[in-house]
Amino acid sequence: MSQQPVQSQALGELRVQIDALDRQLLQLLNERAKVAEKVGEIKRAEGSPFFRPDRVAQVIDKITGANPGPLKSEHVASIWREIMSACLALEAPQRVAVLGPQGTFCEQAAIEFFGSAASLIYCANFDEVFHATAAGTAQYGVVGMENSTEGVVARSLDLFLRSPVHVVGEVSLLVRHNLLRQTPGDEGIEVVLAHPQALAQCQGWLSQHLPLAERRAVASNAEGARLAATNPKWAALASERAAAQFGLHIVHHAIQDEAYNRTRFAVIALPQTMATPPASGKDCTSLVVSVPNRPGAVHDLLVPLKKNGVSMTRFESRPAKSGQWEYYFYIDIQGHISEPHVAAALQELQGLCAFYKVLGSYPVSE
Repeated sequence: MSQQPVQSQALGELRVQIDALDRQLLQLLNERAKVAEKVGEIKRAEGSPFFRPDRVAQVIDKITGANPGPLKSEHVASIWREIMSACLALEAPQRVAVLGPQGTFCEQAAIEFFGSAASLIYCANFDEVFHATAAGTAQYGVVGMENSTEGVVARSLDLFLRSPVHVVGEVSLLVRHNLLRQTPGDEGIEVVLAHPQALAQCQGWLSQHLPLAERRAVASNAEGARLAATNPKWAALASERAAAQFGLHIVHHAIQDEAYNRTRFAVIALPQTMATPPASGKDCTSLVVSVPNRPGAVHDLLVPLKKNGVSMTRFESRPAKSGQWEYYFYIDIQGHISEPHVAAALQELQGLCAFYKVLGSYPVSE
């Protein structure tokens, strides 16, 4: 008897085992879903929030901590996030506003935080994301905050100033920009379309390889991909997800100037939708302040932080647009607002400010 039939028989038996295990998994998942529906009924009666990112984190930590292998823990975490997202959709589908169209990194960040069962609402710009979240059209929004090479997303900072929403979470996403177009090669490209941040993050590569191409800013990278699909002389800087969405070729992969290019996205919500998340042990508190225009005023802002042992991780200024050369200062500090040393520092800081607003206190993204 030849070896081939024996191997084929063994493979067939293993596939039968996998099929049986798949049926068991499906049964268990549906049993879990039924329990989740009962949880949803209790939450609805109590008026308590359906989505609890701290609970999601706790469940995933327990599961990955008990993982015996051979599955990698990061893969187990991804699987369980999707399971919990699907079960949550049975309790109450979560409406999340993101920058559209489909294929943006903002969409990807939302899926990473909420899972793919969330109901995404695509917006033309971050102004619309803030408005949809504040108006209740969406329960949550996801907006870009900061890039590791190009700095803050200025429009998001400006919108936080007067919006009633606060930050309840964040996602740090490794961003790889790809050159996309209708045809496989890069000959004859006359226009490259992308969000201004993406154009800036790829400016070195574009100057070297497409020096004559016009760089045209659009509302999002996915919008650039959508437009590139309409003209063979246009190309876009966007994600692999956008390439698949609009049927484009990936002409060049990962052309961003910095290999380790990350963008930090904020998850926003009205306080009545989600209160400040509890302290996780690894948190960030974001705030915006202004101070009277006098010598040493900015220096004085830092004294309460140093005095109480609070570390500042970001300090950005934005014009107040008052015509008086006044500025708002956006500050990130390590720690949660409920921690005594953080609370003490912020109480002292508030006394020095002409304007003071906590934007959120939330777990930091890994």
